[in-house]
Amino acid sequence: MRNKAEMPQGDLVERAIGGDKRAFGLLYERHLDAIYRYVFFRVGSPADAEDLTEDVFVSAWESLSGFQSSAPGAFLSWLYRIAHNRVVDFYRKRRPQSLTSERLALEETGLPAVEETAFLNHVTARLTQAVLQLDDTEQQVIILRFIEGLSHMEVAKIIGKSEGASRVIQHRALLNLKALLGDS
Repeated sequence: MRNKAEMPQGDLVERAIGGDKRAFGLLYERHLDAIYRYVFFRVGSPADAEDLTEDVFVSAWESLSGFQSSAPGAFLSWLYRIAHNRVVDFYRKRRPQSLTSERLALEETGLPAVEETAFLNHVTARLTQAVLQLDDTEQQVIILRFIEGLSHMEVAKIIGKSEGASRVIQHRALLNLKALLGDS
């Protein structure tokens, strides 16, 4: 028998639905980074993103018995939908706060030159601020396509629209980002 870490996702999902905590733990490990990135780029705060990501997986575990799809990628799409709902709830409960470059800077793993770090922090802050100014659906499409690297078909499934509509939303979002970022 093969190791659980090597199991196809569908088998892990079935085992997790059956109550196998280790199988759900492996699903958690497989998808944690993607869900965290998605949430982080929607809320802009590492602490809030960590809390919301935890909520996503707790909610997924609690409602796993209701998950009923064997389609490839359905489990991850379901997690993104839960994440989207948690982000919406987050903004309903909070008033918008101004974003500081400190909150927007990604954790550094290396020690690049001070100028390079400052430039990257500035670019990251500007881009994140611009993305946060897009409407909710445009934010989702940009994050899922360009940060998570999902296909148009996968994005369409997650946002509940046709593939053509997803492409139009992406085009509109990119035009809006270009206008928000300007030439500088």
